[in-house]
Amino acid sequence: MKKYFIAISTLLILLMGILSIDISAQRPDYEKYGRIATAVIKEDFPAEEVMDYKYMGRKQIDDRQVLDSFQFKVNVSGKPVLMNVLITHDLKNNRLLNLSVAEQPQQ
Repeated sequence: MKKYFIAISTLLILLMGILSIDISAQRPDYEKYGRIATAVIKEDFPAEEVMDYKYMGRKQIDDRQVLDSFQFKVNVSGKPVLMNVLITHDLKNNRLLNLSVAEQPQQ
């Protein structure tokens, strides 16, 4: 009975180690640009609260360049304002090419 318990415990520990390595290895490829977008919004609105953040997706521009879109909900003077951050970057050399920030019109 003791041998079975040790064998099952060892197996569970090994499986937990494999799963934790796999989870940390799967970081989203837009993470770097999400941090940049967050820093830009916090710089543009230093005294305001960022209430929400959402990755809107990626558009392929050509074989090397992509456009990542992020949406932020910022509390400006007590009113929620939606801000869009568009980041164009090169996939081959992982460099930022263009960054723009625009307020989304309220509907």
